[in-house]
Amino acid sequence: MSINETNELYELSGQVESIVYRNDENGYTVIELAGEDEMITAVGIMPMVSVGEQLKLYGTYKNHPSYGQQFSATACERSMPENLDGILKYLSSGAIKGVGPATAQRLVKEFGADTLSVLENDPVRVSKIKGISMDKALDISSQLKQVVGIRELMVYLQSFNIDAKCAVAIWKYFGNQAISYIEENPFILCDERLNISFDTADSIARHQNRSEDDRFRVRAALIHVLNHNRLNGHTCLPSKKLIEVTAQMLSLELLCVETALEEMVEDGTLVSEYFSEKEFIFTNSMHSSENYISARLNMLMRFPAMRIENAEEKIEHIEKRENISYAALQKEAIKEALTKGMLILTGGPGTGKTTTLNAIIRLLKENGQKVILCAPTGRASQRMSELTGEEAKTIHRLLEVNFDIEDNPVFKKNEHNMLNCDAIIVDEVSMVDCVLFESLMRALPLSCRLILVGDCDQLPSVGAGNVLSDLIASNTVPVVKLTEIFRQSMKSLIVTNAHKIVNGENPTLNTVDNDFFFIQKLNTEDIAFTIADLCTRRLKNTYSYSCLDDIQILSPTKKGMLGTYELNNRIQSIINPKDSSKREVSVNYYTLREGDKVMQNKNNYNINWVKENGEFGEGIFNGDIGILEEVNTSSHLVKVRFDDKVALYDQDSLSDLELSYACTVHKSQGNEFECVVMPVHNFAPQLMYRNLLYTAVTRAKKMLILVGDQNSLFKMVQNNKRILRFSGLKHFLLKGD
Repeated sequence: MSINETNELYELSGQVESIVYRNDENGYTVIELAGEDEMITAVGIMPMVSVGEQLKLYGTYKNHPSYGQQFSATACERSMPENLDGILKYLSSGAIKGVGPATAQRLVKEFGADTLSVLENDPVRVSKIKGISMDKALDISSQLKQVVGIRELMVYLQSFNIDAKCAVAIWKYFGNQAISYIEENPFILCDERLNISFDTADSIARHQNRSEDDRFRVRAALIHVLNHNRLNGHTCLPSKKLIEVTAQMLSLELLCVETALEEMVEDGTLVSEYFSEKEFIFTNSMHSSENYISARLNMLMRFPAMRIENAEEKIEHIEKRENISYAALQKEAIKEALTKGMLILTGGPGTGKTTTLNAIIRLLKENGQKVILCAPTGRASQRMSELTGEEAKTIHRLLEVNFDIEDNPVFKKNEHNMLNCDAIIVDEVSMVDCVLFESLMRALPLSCRLILVGDCDQLPSVGAGNVLSDLIASNTVPVVKLTEIFRQSMKSLIVTNAHKIVNGENPTLNTVDNDFFFIQKLNTEDIAFTIADLCTRRLKNTYSYSCLDDIQILSPTKKGMLGTYELNNRIQSIINPKDSSKREVSVNYYTLREGDKVMQNKNNYNINWVKENGEFGEGIFNGDIGILEEVNTSSHLVKVRFDDKVALYDQDSLSDLELSYACTVHKSQGNEFECVVMPVHNFAPQLMYRNLLYTAVTRAKKMLILVGDQNSLFKMVQNNKRILRFSGLKHFLLKGD
């Protein structure tokens, strides 16, 4: 994804003359390759390649701003040097530890063209060379077998379209026995640490002429179905459903799959639990995660934080001091927070969650408590800071995230290195999945007060689990749900209609002088045109709203004329069209241009940023919205401004960006926008439900405009069939109560 690049595929052959750079962790290498007529710089995944080797590379030519033209290899075929000059270069380069130029000269002089074969297979002969002991000869043999092993593995895997990067990971995992292990059971590649798909492993199995009901195949398929459904939010599946789906996928009889499942439960590969006399199946990791959360919360309830006495008097005192009168449920929530070890504070818009939360924070701090605030996303933590006046961090940042060599998050804060606090408050808990919540629980000090804040009527987390809903449904932890809409909020049709929607009532649509508007349009082209016209012209002319700073289009879907892809391109073509004075770069589905509104689509803790006051740091988070200020073709960096900080994106991190004039409702969670515009149409059935609409409506601070079909809107309101998620947290909490 470089700038001004050519994508025509070439084949390139030559001898490696020098190694410019090598990353031993992932095999990324920069080499000088001697071709037929010239020396060529080649880059790509070429693990353990050494000077003197013959390579055949497949790839494209790229123009690097600092290093000029390079050949970017996507595939690499290797062969050890065969002529004396190549063998001497190979051994003299240091490719084999313990063999330098002088030793290489002696070896080549003694063994000639057979040198590499003798070094690998006949260490006794090698040990007779002056200066080489038997131990050293055996070590040289082992190193060459290693080089040959990974080369053979790469060739073997390339026939199944497994790239060099994955081959490196597989070789590191299984060593020189990798091919024999794969031949014995290709489905070992489905191990989650290797990230090879079931379909790829299955293609290898078919190549081996394995039977359809092969034991390894059925076992791998069961895990594949569980992991696939984990990506859809499920931490477990009913055994009956798991068996049926797997049998259908493999075209096998139910009994065959059922037998394999019983075997996997018996040997501990999978875990079985019975909830309400129905069997559910977990992977070990998901079972461990929800079990740990349950055990830790039950411990917190049995050994709560120290009770703060005279809570009623303290509440009265703050009311007098702040000249405020809390509603009954607000007082109850404040009291519970001060006197119990845990509280869930929930409620819809306009019910006073922020006012209640601010009172809790103030009273805890006045009583000498060290309070930490956090939220699951950068935008949510920033908003929490703005509303409370206190510092708030993302949960990842709070737990001091690092990443291992497989790019998996590893937290410094855990049960061995706990957070230093007396109370922790987590906002937007509906967005927190069970794995992240488990990590937070592991870092929670004993007798720490835990306060969870969220709206259980919003969409669930992107990751697996039903943390907030399960906690509330279990009835094992204190919950206060604020329901009273305060007088000032009742003036807002956004607030009152949001409560109507969540209660299954159709919203008021005929008011034209408030903050909630509905524009009836029946076909997709009219809806798309109206949305574009609103965002680029009408709202700017009437309310001075900026498409970059104030307006956010939310859509239930990415695809189709009313999806985010098409709406983004439509808006971009109007407000930031192609211009020779503006540099641009192609990323994924979009062309990103200087001046575009963009969004970070994943947490990336390695992106550098700097503020105008000179403060600098690392990390841009999923859902952060900014403006692309510069595409620098000389430094090969893209500059994006996120509020008060400027981030620099290199070639590798560019894929984290996408246009964000429009984003999905799911992506908008944790954010609020001055004005939200949303299409309402007859979308796919799985997108036409109440809490998706409710989540979208509650993202708007000052204005909401729905454009589309009234019948489709009412259909969404009446559909309270939430996204069904299978999870075990509620049942574990009840079992441990």
